[in-house]
Amino acid sequence: MTVLDRNWRGGRTGEIDIVARDGDAVVVCEVKTRRAPVAGEAVFEHPMAAVTPAKAARLRGLAERWVQEHGGAPPGGVRIDLVGVLLPRRGAPLVEHVRGVA
Repeated sequence: MTVLDRNWRGGRTGEIDIVARDGDAVVVCEVKTRRAPVAGEAVFEHPMAAVTPAKAARLRGLAERWVQEHGGAPPGGVRIDLVGVLLPRRGAPLVEHVRGVA
């Protein structure tokens, strides 16, 4: 994928973390990061759980606005992906990329 935009603000409606091109499609990508809790803290929520139906609807609206402001829908359409990053207390981050979530 080729990054087209980062941290794009759609006015008061929110922000798109990453807009990228994947072939002839535009991909709106939401990135959620969570750290592993330290001793005594509550168990953390998986990053993917942070995208609620309301958040998905907001992302769809932001995607439509981005496309309108950048020349219209591409031949391959628009896809919304989610990237979840888990930061363990030790070791490398765990990255999960889910395509077409909303």
